Amino acid sequence: MLRLTDVKLPLDHDDQAINEYILQRLSLQPKQLSEYTVFRRGYDARKRDVIILMYTLDITLADSVDEQTLLAKFEKDQHVRMTPDMEYKFVAEKTEELEQRPIVIGFGPCGLFTALILAQMGLKPIVLERGKEVRERTKDTFGFWRKRILNPESNVQFGEGGAGTFSDGKLYSQVKDPKFYARKILTEFVKAGAPEEIMFLSKPHIGTFKLVTMIERMRKDIIALGGEIRFSARVDDILIENDQVTGVELAGGEIIETNHVSLAIGHSARDTFEMLQKRGVYLEAKPFSIGFRIEHKQSAIDDARFGKNAGNPLLGSADYKLVHHCKNGRSVYSFCMCPGGTVVAATSEEGCLVTNGMSQYSRKEMNANSAIVVGITPEDFPGNPLAGIDLQRKWEQKAFVLGGSNYDAPGQTVGDFLTGRGEGEFGDVVPSYKPGLKFTDLSKALPPFAIAAIREAIPAFEKKIKGFSAKDATLTGVETRTSSPVCIKRGRDFQSISTKGLYPAGEGAGYAGGILSAGIDGIKVAEAMALSMLEKEA
Repeated sequence: MLRLTDVKLPLDHDDQAINEYILQRLSLQPKQLSEYTVFRRGYDARKRDVIILMYTLDITLADSVDEQTLLAKFEKDQHVRMTPDMEYKFVAEKTEELEQRPIVIGFGPCGLFTALILAQMGLKPIVLERGKEVRERTKDTFGFWRKRILNPESNVQFGEGGAGTFSDGKLYSQVKDPKFYARKILTEFVKAGAPEEIMFLSKPHIGTFKLVTMIERMRKDIIALGGEIRFSARVDDILIENDQVTGVELAGGEIIETNHVSLAIGHSARDTFEMLQKRGVYLEAKPFSIGFRIEHKQSAIDDARFGKNAGNPLLGSADYKLVHHCKNGRSVYSFCMCPGGTVVAATSEEGCLVTNGMSQYSRKEMNANSAIVVGITPEDFPGNPLAGIDLQRKWEQKAFVLGGSNYDAPGQTVGDFLTGRGEGEFGDVVPSYKPGLKFTDLSKALPPFAIAAIREAIPAFEKKIKGFSAKDATLTGVETRTSSPVCIKRGRDFQSISTKGLYPAGEGAGYAGGILSAGIDGIKVAEAMALSMLEKEA
């Protein structure tokens, strides 16, 4: 099978256009082409009125055509190559019962795939998730949004599916993936009920409600393979002797012995970070970002990005990705853009206010939203490795007070924020955050350097997205949990550099950002654990 890349066709091309392109591009006769499949489809919208579809195609030739001869003809053409073998191959397989079972702490995307791969290799993992199963967790989360009643152990951050469950469900990443782990993830998601289009769209997404059903099915697969999944099972201590993990202790006092623990805790398990520091596990502070959520009408973003092509079903709701380097040395960028979505309350601690973005699969809500955040580094919060958590909490508590100390969020129009006008009211863009918003002066909600940077960046973004700095666009504060403020350092064997048998994994450990990259890291960690447990060399 051959792979043909950089195939460019008009947005409105007919059904025969791809077939005709292949024949012309490879100088084939119709009878020499057996079939083709679309491996990837994206679009180039830099010229919004002349949008081009971009394809990567996998081509099966007729038996009469010699692939090697054809490849030799296109030897110097980087866009004609053999289709790589993308089938996932397990690095190990258990052949006999082991004395101990591997433990996976956390059941977000990283923990989910760590557990699934371990189970598929016959290693029967025990998953310990501090939150509830996904449907109960969804009830708690929606209850918080409607009634302001927070469950610190069951919310946007904690519970089956992790923070990614209440997001746009994006399934793309910029991480290098030479072993095609992403393909394994997408395949498992489709098996669990995801739309098959995620296998070929360049920017696939699922949305919250589809994720809920998929996660339940994948949980059942893990259990059917001998895995065990415990909810409301918070790990309060990692047991360590002579720098080797020997087990874990649960909140109720139960101890489970094991020499292999995957730590897929997510970026908001602050109490777990504190416990790890006390136990002597090596931690480092790492950069992260803070800012606000910005909302525009989705129709305005569609028009700015797609022009007369807005509304085309192949394009869907428009997204954007923006970055601006400021005069004060800071960088401001858009993050977690949610087309046709809503801004959601995402705190996991009482007395704190945190925002995030979420979309359903349809992306049909009135507004587009994204985080507009400022990068900060450990130099901004010197001290111990957990100083970044202290900084996050400081501004989350400040936002809670600015919003009225009842989980309403502080908000302001872009026009008033840019001019420094503290009083006003919302206009044509109706904020989507629940429970509600309190109009206030957002210049008090972040450090001065962040406010200055965002005030410079928004007008700069207007040059790329017309209407971005519209006066009635809205800002909601604050977004502080873009990534983990802590890195749990690990070596090439994926084990903690200070603690053998402890495998830091995913976003919380500082090795992923988003559903797909977290899942990829989960697979890598599962493989490392399996090789160690079965005493095989990588």
